[in-house]
Amino acid sequence: MQSTMADGDLTIGRLLRYGGTVQGRGTVRTWTGADTRSETYAEVATRAGRLASALRSLGIDGDQRVATFMWNNNEHLEAYLGIPAMGAVLHTLNIRLAPEQLSYVVNHAQDSVIIVDATVLPLLEPVLPTMDSVRHVVVVGGDPATLEAPAGVTVHGYDELLDAHEPQTDWPALDERSAAALCYTSGTTGDPKGVAYSHRSIWLHSMQVCAAQTMALTARDTVLAVVPMFHAMSWGLPYAAMMSGASLVMPDRYLQPEPLAAIMQAERPTFAAAVPTIWQGLNAQLEQHPQDISHLREVIVGGSACPPSLMRAFEERYDVPVIQAWGMTETSPLGSVARVPSWAEGDEAWALRTGQGQFPASVEARIVDDAGSVLPWDDEAVGELEVTGPWIADSYYSPDGQSDALQANFDDGWLRTGDVGRITPDGFLTLTDRAKDVIKSGGEWISSVELENILMGHPDVVEAAAIAIPDEKWQERPLMTVVLKDGSSTTTEQLRDYLAPHLAKWQLPDSWAYIDEVPKTSVGKFDKKRLRARFQEGDLTVEHL
Repeated sequence: MQSTMADGDLTIGRLLRYGGTVQGRGTVRTWTGADTRSETYAEVATRAGRLASALRSLGIDGDQRVATFMWNNNEHLEAYLGIPAMGAVLHTLNIRLAPEQLSYVVNHAQDSVIIVDATVLPLLEPVLPTMDSVRHVVVVGGDPATLEAPAGVTVHGYDELLDAHEPQTDWPALDERSAAALCYTSGTTGDPKGVAYSHRSIWLHSMQVCAAQTMALTARDTVLAVVPMFHAMSWGLPYAAMMSGASLVMPDRYLQPEPLAAIMQAERPTFAAAVPTIWQGLNAQLEQHPQDISHLREVIVGGSACPPSLMRAFEERYDVPVIQAWGMTETSPLGSVARVPSWAEGDEAWALRTGQGQFPASVEARIVDDAGSVLPWDDEAVGELEVTGPWIADSYYSPDGQSDALQANFDDGWLRTGDVGRITPDGFLTLTDRAKDVIKSGGEWISSVELENILMGHPDVVEAAAIAIPDEKWQERPLMTVVLKDGSSTTTEQLRDYLAPHLAKWQLPDSWAYIDEVPKTSVGKFDKKRLRARFQEGDLTVEHL
C-alpha cells in the first residue's frame, strides 16, 4: 500500500526559512566582555542570505567546502545556516588543533574559503601558506589588511562583503542525504578523521535534541552554548535552537570561569551545556564569589564522565540539576542522555543519573567482546560499545575512497566507539572506560573512570586521572595522578583510605604522582596519552605505597 503523505526534503534551507519566520523573534546574543550584541533570528536569516550571495560571488557554486575558524558568536551562527542552505558544505575548524593538524584538515577537506574571527588570526596566519586549496579568507570583527596572505589568496572583511550583496532567499532544492557540514575528530591518535553530516541527519538530530527525553528545548528557553561550535557541531544546539525558538547566548572567546559567571548574571540563561572541566572551574569560581544561578533549569554535561561529586555540588549548593549525556563527533553527537524515569527513586535514580543514560529511539546499540561476539544487555556483561542509526556515521570522509585504516573503525554498518561499558535490559548505558585507557591487572579490568570519579569527590582534590603502568607481577597497575588544592596537606595514605570503602582492595592504586594540572585535549578532555608519555619519559615523580 502506498503512503498518502506529501514529501519534502529535510534541508538546512528549510530550517532557515522556518527559524527566520515562525521563530524569528528568538535571539542570538554574543558576549563582548561587558555586555552582549544581539540579533533576532529573522535578522540572522537575512544575514545568512547575504553571506550565501557573497560566497557565490567568490565562486562557491556547488558543494565546495567553506571553513569557519571562529568562536561561538552571531556570525558563526550565520555561517552555520547560510553555508549549507546554499548547497555548500560548512567545515568547522577546531581553534585548538596543533598547526600541522589544522593544515592537514584544511587540505584534506579541500576548503576553498575560510571565515575567521580576527581574534584568532595569529593562529591562522602562520599556517595559511600551507593550505593549498584556500583562495579566499573572510575576516570577522577586525581589519582584513592586518592579514599577510600568501599569493593567490584574497582577503575580505566580513561585514563589508555582506553589505555589498542582497540576501538570497530562494534556497535551492537539495538532496537531504547530501553533505551539509563537515567536522573532524580531535586527532588524539593519528590524523583527525572527517565526519560529514547530511541535511537529513542534522534535521533528525535537532528534533531529538528538542525532545523532552533529551534536552527539552522550547521557545521559553535561553541556551548558554559554551560547548564550542567547532566541536561536534556544538552538540547540535544552534540548529535545535532555530527549530525550537530557544534563544542563544554565545560566549565568544570568554570561556574562563569569571566571565562565564558574569554572562550568567547578565543574561540569566535557563539551559547550558559544556564539558565537565568548564563546570569544575565555574564551581570553584562560585565558591570564591557566590552568586545565584538558580535561573538554570538544568545543565547538560558531556565529552567525558562527570564526577558525581560535581553533580551533587551543583544540585545541593545552587539548586541546578546536572544531566549527563554521552556522544561523539561520529554520533552528531547525541548518543544517550541520563534522564531518570518515574519508576526510579533514591539510590537507583542516582545510579542512573551518574551513568551515561538511555538511548533514544533512533540510536541502536550493542556491546561486543574481543572476538566480536554480541553480549547481552544484562547490566553485567562488559564490552566495547557499538552504535548505528540515522545520525550515526558509517564511514569517514575521504576524498580518495576509504582506506582500510579508516574502515577499521566500523563493523558492518556499526560504529566502533572505543568506549567500554555495560547496558541494562531497558537500555541504560554505563561506560567504565575508553578501550585504550582500560587498566588490566592480573587479567581483571580496573576502571580508570571509576577511580577518578571517586577520588574527585575528596574536598582537597581538584583533578585526578588514572593511567595503566607496567607491572612485573600483574602486567598493569593503576598510576593515580592528582592535582590538589593550593595549600592542601592531604597525604597519599589519606587519599587511598578515601578510595578504600568504594573499591576492592586489589583495585586500589599503589602508585601516585602529584601534578599541577591534568593535560587536556583540544576539546577539554583529560589527555591520558600525554600523561603516559610523561611517565615513560620519567617526567613524573612517582610515589609507591
